[in-house]
Amino acid sequence: MTSEAELTEFEREVDAWMAENKPAEPAFLLPETFMEVGTDEQFEYLRDWQNKVYEAGYVGMAWPKEYGGGGVEQVFQDVATRAMAKHRVPFLPNTIGLNWAGPLILNLGTEHDKQRYIKGILSAEDIWCQGFSEPDHGSDLGNAQCRAVKDGDEYVLNGSKIWTSLGTYAKYMILLARTSTGGDNKYAGLSYFLSPMHVDGIEPRPIKKLTGEYGFCQTFFNDARIPASCLMGSEGEGWRIAMVTLTFERGATGGQAGGLSFMDLNINDVVELARRSRRNGRPALEDPLIRDEMVQLIVDARGSMLMGERARIPALASDWPSAPAMSGKLRGSELKRRMCQFALSLQGANGARFVSADAIDGGMWQRSYLNAFSATIGGGTSQIQHNILGERVLGLPKD
Repeated sequence: MTSEAELTEFEREVDAWMAENKPAEPAFLLPETFMEVGTDEQFEYLRDWQNKVYEAGYVGMAWPKEYGGGGVEQVFQDVATRAMAKHRVPFLPNTIGLNWAGPLILNLGTEHDKQRYIKGILSAEDIWCQGFSEPDHGSDLGNAQCRAVKDGDEYVLNGSKIWTSLGTYAKYMILLARTSTGGDNKYAGLSYFLSPMHVDGIEPRPIKKLTGEYGFCQTFFNDARIPASCLMGSEGEGWRIAMVTLTFERGATGGQAGGLSFMDLNINDVVELARRSRRNGRPALEDPLIRDEMVQLIVDARGSMLMGERARIPALASDWPSAPAMSGKLRGSELKRRMCQFALSLQGANGARFVSADAIDGGMWQRSYLNAFSATIGGGTSQIQHNILGERVLGLPKD
């Protein structure tokens, strides 16, 4: 068991490293999350940073040593991640690999999978993307129609996937595809693949966002051939494996590699903006209505942060023990959207300035507000998340 003295010493060590090694601000605009990485210079800057953090030993610390991880207790990774947030260093771009694909492979993958993929995920040598959503099916993931047909020792892929973040930079994709019709049970015909991306017939096409940035792609499969060994589990087990993946994506299951996965824009930044903004010649924070809204946001942000602690205290989590973890994605994404919306309201008419040189904070809040909607959609929309909590946590009937 790690002693308090060991943790304190490690905290000093990682704090000093982050202070000394935080990279200088680049001459170009950095993306807010992995979903906005749209230029080669952004990508290389962020990948170099992740590799540097990995080489220093501060990501994947709790993953097994034999696969490239640190092999230490999770508490050390928690300390290192908090230090990254404290020093506001860049996020680690391989989000899907670090937080979804990697934990899944460690949980369900073969020994060959672990040896092949885990170290590359941590070092950012191998970038991962996700092939779940499709253009015609929205949140109906179980109705996926991208086909994978077995042909000897290969599968032939046809169809398309949408919202493939990092698709143009990814080496691998976690892919849900239909290997049979499944009869009356559409879920039974789905299979799960750890698919290579650098294959003839796989073409990711970037999608321009409201902000003018890229990052999302639509990925097309046109008679693309991948090795049959890319199948995870057995044919027809895709839905089960996809549901396990989503527990990692939504934070309901632990085991992620650590590190920041987005730009650290938080409630303290909103408070500072309220101090700088003006209402009738005075700081906006002195307006009682604004103070009331600000306090409510602070309470929500603090409550969301403490949810993790609550989950570890049986007396506070006995009624609905799964609620804190399963509600994390919904709470975090909706809070970010509301914070950014409030920040825009503080700016009055200036809130309409986004591309203007006179925009407050360089248009950061406008950009963040528009980008915030992607998190309320990806990984299951907020409406779907409410349904999940109602049915699986509260036990409410589907109708």
